[in-house]
Amino acid sequence: MEERQAPAGQHKLILNNRSKVSLNGITDILSFDVNEILIETELGMLMIRGKDLHVNRLTLEKGEVDISGKVDSLQYSDMAKGNDRGESFFGRLFK
Repeated sequence: MEERQAPAGQHKLILNNRSKVSLNGITDILSFDVNEILIETELGMLMIRGKDLHVNRLTLEKGEVDISGKVDSLQYSDMAKGNDRGESFFGRLFK
C-alpha cells in the first residue's frame, strides 16, 4: 500500500500516553534538545516541551516526524518563519 503525504495546509498530530508523538504536515525542525523541540508545520509553529525528548524518525520529504519522551506541553503559534514584521521569530514567540 502506498503512503500518501498530507496535502499542503494540512497537519495531523497524534499523542499517545504523553510519551509518543507522531506528526505530519511539518516543513522543518528549527531546533531541538531533550527539553524542547521547535517545529515548523503547514499551519504554524509548534513548540513541544517535556523531558528526555528524542526525534526518532524524521522524513522531511513526506513531512513526518516521530518523537518520544515525556510530553509536558504542546503550544502552537500562527507566526510563520520569515514574516515581514521585522522582529526575530524568538522575540515574537516569547513576548
